[in-house]
Amino acid sequence: METKDMIRQLRTGAGLSQDALAEKVFVTRQAVSRWENGETVPGTDTLKLLSGLFGVSINTLLGSPRQLICQCCGMPLEDAMISREKDGSLNEEYCKWCYADGSYTYHDMDELIDVCVGHMAGEGFTEEQARVYMKDMLPKLGYWKNHKELEDGGKFEEFKKQLIGEINSLCIPGMPVVERLNALVGSYVDLEYPLPNGSTARFLDRDATYLGTQLEAEDGRCFGVLANADFILVCTYGENGADPELLLYKKRL
Repeated sequence: METKDMIRQLRTGAGLSQDALAEKVFVTRQAVSRWENGETVPGTDTLKLLSGLFGVSINTLLGSPRQLICQCCGMPLEDAMISREKDGSLNEEYCKWCYADGSYTYHDMDELIDVCVGHMAGEGFTEEQARVYMKDMLPKLGYWKNHKELEDGGKFEEFKKQLIGEINSLCIPGMPVVERLNALVGSYVDLEYPLPNGSTARFLDRDATYLGTQLEAEDGRCFGVLANADFILVCTYGENGADPELLLYKKRL
């Protein structure tokens, strides 16, 4: 789809007139009309505004001339998977799992490989094939090529260690010790919990990235652990998230 068609589709899908869109991105209605007629293309600053307004990448606005790939894990990127900066703007270099709110979530390549292999094994790869593939591919990506320059001095790893210590200190009955936290996107782990009054509730921002893990329980269910700078959540659930039970939701100090 060309830029002119994409802008028209996004504008009409959002229920905006050309005048309304022009006001939101600080241009004239005539400028919007020229975009949609294919006479001109928005400039870089305006493309950033349109990207933020519609929640799509600049690549999408330009008709997807290139395949976006996460420069940390190598995942092909669709708009819903693209990471965000602290101000909410899209960062088209990374997925939500590898970069969130201005922070890189993986600083150890072997740790990332362990996570990726777990997802790839059984999907056309054996575990060994997946590990060999990742070890060959990751060093070629931008993040790992420039890792030393992008390193945060270990601050994020220290934060993860602190969270792990806080979680284990809760001493949840039957829950195994947490040894590692991975990046998890809210939309994939946003369970709906029954409350004592008969209603249900969700606690996550589906667009946000959290740190968490899944642990096997002795009764065949699983413990789910999620955390960020603000809270710690612990729950249990059956296969594929069935019958979730909220055990703890604790604000961090």
